[in-house]
Amino acid sequence: MFSARPRRAARRTAVPRQAPTAGDAGHRLRAPGALHAFNRFELKYLVPRTQLEAIREELTERMDPDPFAGSDGYGVWSVYYDTAQLRFYREKIEGLKFRRKLRIRRYGENTGEIDAGAPVSVEIKQRVNRVTQKRRVMLPYEQALDLCDRREHLELPGGDQAFVDEVLDLVVRLDLRATAMTGYRREPFVGVGADLGLRVTLDHRVLGRDRDFDLRAKAENRFIIRPDLAVLEVKVDERAPYWVTDMAARHGLQIQRISKYCQSVEAHGLAPRSVFHVPDDGHVDLSERLDAPTEHART
Repeated sequence: MFSARPRRAARRTAVPRQAPTAGDAGHRLRAPGALHAFNRFELKYLVPRTQLEAIREELTERMDPDPFAGSDGYGVWSVYYDTAQLRFYREKIEGLKFRRKLRIRRYGENTGEIDAGAPVSVEIKQRVNRVTQKRRVMLPYEQALDLCDRREHLELPGGDQAFVDEVLDLVVRLDLRATAMTGYRREPFVGVGADLGLRVTLDHRVLGRDRDFDLRAKAENRFIIRPDLAVLEVKVDERAPYWVTDMAARHGLQIQRISKYCQSVEAHGLAPRSVFHVPDDGHVDLSERLDAPTEHART
């Protein structure tokens, strides 16, 4: 059982800053520095597989593929932390105006293929009214576990210290523990010209699990959103361009209150399914990998 007072560990060093390369899929936001903070508005839609190509064509006409994503996107794996009573889950389901989540996130290919020094982000994502705020710091994976699982005090250079202290306080004060995991294949687009700052993503093969939370574990996952559906996320600094909402309306897409974390919680029976749950479609074996081709690659 963890004590209420975190123990102090030896001084550690954060991941050094480095510019991303073309093969560093999904790590574009790492370039400015270790700690990032930004505010966004988010819109989410569910896109049936039969409509994916038409949606993709419209996005390609007005946006550029993210050059750091590669030809087939990249994998996103997240381990979410919550209380034994699922406080963060319930705050989302109840629609509280202020709510937050803590997670460790890995951008890259399937789990089981990283080492202790692989860079991950420790993130606090919170919602204040309609605005999504995200703060994160890049750390080696083992160091992220020291902070979030083993509750060790980390001493980091620069402006990162206040954030990791906040994470440690949150973990200890609320007795957070790893609760659910999600993984999916992300196909990202970035705005150009007047739409600079716009980011739209299509998330395919949304998987999850409720155990074996180590990112190095080769464990079984299950679909937490039906495999014939992709999640379309629109992220903007202020207001979504008219053509985005017009595109959604023409394709009959409705704004959805989708949380991949909540989907994983409910799909694994950790909480009763809410009215916002998207029916799952059973278990998948280890051959179901995020680096399998998307529908775009098959066509």
